[in-house]
Amino acid sequence: MIKINLLPYREKEKKENLQRQIFILSGTLVLFLLIMIAVQLYFSMSISGMETKIREADAKLVVLNKKVGDLEGFKRDKREIEQKLGVIKSLEGNRLFPVRMLDEINRLVPAGDIWLEKISENGQELRIEGIARDSITVAGFMKSLEKAGFIQSVDLGVSREKEVSGVKLQQFILNCGIKRGM
Repeated sequence: MIKINLLPYREKEKKENLQRQIFILSGTLVLFLLIMIAVQLYFSMSISGMETKIREADAKLVVLNKKVGDLEGFKRDKREIEQKLGVIKSLEGNRLFPVRMLDEINRLVPAGDIWLEKISENGQELRIEGIARDSITVAGFMKSLEKAGFIQSVDLGVSREKEVSGVKLQQFILNCGIKRGM
């Protein structure tokens, strides 16, 4: 005999299956939403932490830039002071040079044979104007000047005969290159 079950067990099974699927789906959805909220909170906290670090780094950068500016100012002041000290050292080294130079020239002039009229210094050049007994005396004076420690070179600019009180003398102009730091 054939039995027929009139109870809706399959419908009941389908209904239970559908309820189970809805429960699993809603649980999965809730779990997904919780994970998304957790990820969002994690990223928000990370971003706020990074923004805090950026603000701290910017504050440090401002302080360091101020220190770098101060350091550049100190370097500039140091360069200026070193330059001024160099000028002072140069002036100190060259302070006695004119005195030594004139003393040396005075010793090199042959007494009674040469009379110096004018000595002028312009930078690295010394100009000596004078009168000598003859051109041989001028040549001897030029050779002795070349041997002087402060003279680099001696050039005869002008040499002409000049009569003074009936005596023929040699008027001359010497251009000399100067060596500093003697």
